[in-house]
Amino acid sequence: MLKDKKIAIIGAGHIGAALAGGMVRANLTRPQYITASRRSAEALAELKKKWGLAVTNDNVKAARGADIVLLAVKPQSARTVLSELKGAVTTEQLVISIMAGIRTETIAQALGAPIAVVRAMPNTPVLIDCGATALACGKDAAPAHLAMAETIFKAVGSVEIVPEALMDAVTGLSGSGPVYIYMLIEALTDGGVKMGLPRATALRLAAQTVFGSARMVLDTGKHPAILKDEVTTPGGTAIAAIHELESKGLRTVLIDAVVTATRRSQELSNQSP
Repeated sequence: MLKDKKIAIIGAGHIGAALAGGMVRANLTRPQYITASRRSAEALAELKKKWGLAVTNDNVKAARGADIVLLAVKPQSARTVLSELKGAVTTEQLVISIMAGIRTETIAQALGAPIAVVRAMPNTPVLIDCGATALACGKDAAPAHLAMAETIFKAVGSVEIVPEALMDAVTGLSGSGPVYIYMLIEALTDGGVKMGLPRATALRLAAQTVFGSARMVLDTGKHPAILKDEVTTPGGTAIAAIHELESKGLRTVLIDAVVTATRRSQELSNQSP
């Protein structure tokens, strides 16, 4: 679908570079058809060396002539970058935005034309091709535009299609979610250390346990509650731990974390340019 498509990545930082690498590894398009732009000459040189990309520090130059313009800049830079690209991006192009909290309608208005915009909310595991990304279409985006965006993000993980109204909830769940899991791994590790395990051993066991449990949910298709019951024996260690977790309100804390992060994302959306 993306063969011979020219793609500009505006703001090729960690996530932008990960997407470029994913597209190259998946042979979605030719490396030289991907143009990465950012301010750091050293970082651009590294991208060119590693993936064979075309590079520039000129956002307008990168965007002109591209079939797909991927906006990977920080939300704080949205106003400046969109103003810079106004007139350079046309209705013949697809814009994919990973700028958190910036609505598709806001992007199209800033670019001054009814441009096809697809909004994406990936999370940081895209860096190792294990990301979870949600996509939402702007009003001028067609199914073919969504399909192209889906192809790009499937190269670095899984993809879910949601209405744009749910993108703040996605930010609260999967966008911010790696932070919750890192804290969980850290806490499990500390528990192991408290009970006598060497820290390095405890960390490996904790991380692999989280990884393996997630794979069980995805690969078996079973509800987490069923998998939990399958390893919870009468009078055993697991049920004793479950009682402790329930008494301390683990579920409520995690639900509240998603709600709080979602509400913060909504606040940022309302403050967007």
